[in-house]
Amino acid sequence: MLKLPENFESYEEARREGFLKVKALKEKGTPVVGVFCTYTPIELIHAAGAVAVSLCGTSDVPIHHAEKHLPKNLCPLIKSSYGFAVSDTCPYFYFSDLVVGETTCDGKKKMYELLNELRPTHVMHLPQGQDKEHGFKYWREELVRLKEVLEEKFNLEITEEMLRDEIRERNRERKVLLDFYELGKLNPSPISGHEVNETMEALGFQFDRKAQCDFIEERTKELRKKYENELKGTKSNRPRILITGCPVGGVREKVLKTIEDSGADIVAFENCSGVREKANLVDETIDPIDALTEKYLNVSCSVMTPNPRRFEALDEMIDEYEIDGVIEVVLQACHTFNVESYNIKRFVTEKKDKPYLYIETDYSKLDVGQINTRINAFLEMI
Repeated sequence: MLKLPENFESYEEARREGFLKVKALKEKGTPVVGVFCTYTPIELIHAAGAVAVSLCGTSDVPIHHAEKHLPKNLCPLIKSSYGFAVSDTCPYFYFSDLVVGETTCDGKKKMYELLNELRPTHVMHLPQGQDKEHGFKYWREELVRLKEVLEEKFNLEITEEMLRDEIRERNRERKVLLDFYELGKLNPSPISGHEVNETMEALGFQFDRKAQCDFIEERTKELRKKYENELKGTKSNRPRILITGCPVGGVREKVLKTIEDSGADIVAFENCSGVREKANLVDETIDPIDALTEKYLNVSCSVMTPNPRRFEALDEMIDEYEIDGVIEVVLQACHTFNVESYNIKRFVTEKKDKPYLYIETDYSKLDVGQINTRINAFLEMI
């Protein structure tokens, strides 16, 4: 499909540019694979000669389209993702040759059934836990199946050497991105958490991976230079906040901006928008499928039970980033993070002796005032 949507001219300029950008890529013969989650083994997609691009899901604008088919009390990220797809307003979904999803929640996996009616959608089925031998075998079979689907879809063979090359390249990308995130360890931080989150989300919609890395490396150098020349030795008295929980792209303005406008600095993200997938590299010395299986199985999402790696990550990050308070953001109807928040609160307040705030929200603006009040009250306690 290389034609633009019928209502293309009605889109705002930025969205029109997105459509034209992906259309140009497709006209060159480059396959596009839409992805949602950090569990998706990007290396396999790149090894197939395709571009992996994050699919839209951080706006409330298309949700009314989704609610014609989906329940109103569903997670806003799921409704936004489906709403963009069904309304033809996400260029990355519209031009996707294949969509790869994963069973991180019941809402998503049932939504994929509807999504498959719009574009071919391959669903990777996650095991329930990480530490059992059968979980590794199960997830390895899912990676092998994805490899076969990609080979069949794009009429090629993904060789071991191709995978090893992509593992090395993706590991380099992870190192670059982790260096960028770790600017938050500096005190005071030379970059706001709002900008960090906005920058990382924007990278998910880019196609030139070298240009991405070059941009982030240069920005990291600029900010480290700024710290050395302007900020070093002048520690800030603003509370240093760690964000944990669900992806926060859809609530960036009403949560992240409010925190920083209220006098705190967001210096760390222990969530899907942060270091969760990037903290550990893929082993380059063993069988590439085994290495990718091990890497992606160990992502510390609340879908896994038990989920000890999340607590280990929090333990390290609270110390390394000199955190003064933890704010957990949970999207409406995200039951795994919602239930796990009980143990996260106990861990943060009892083991780490740090203040903790729980915010459950959606993409609407109905609770902006309430969130503002609660954040300000929380920061006054620190």
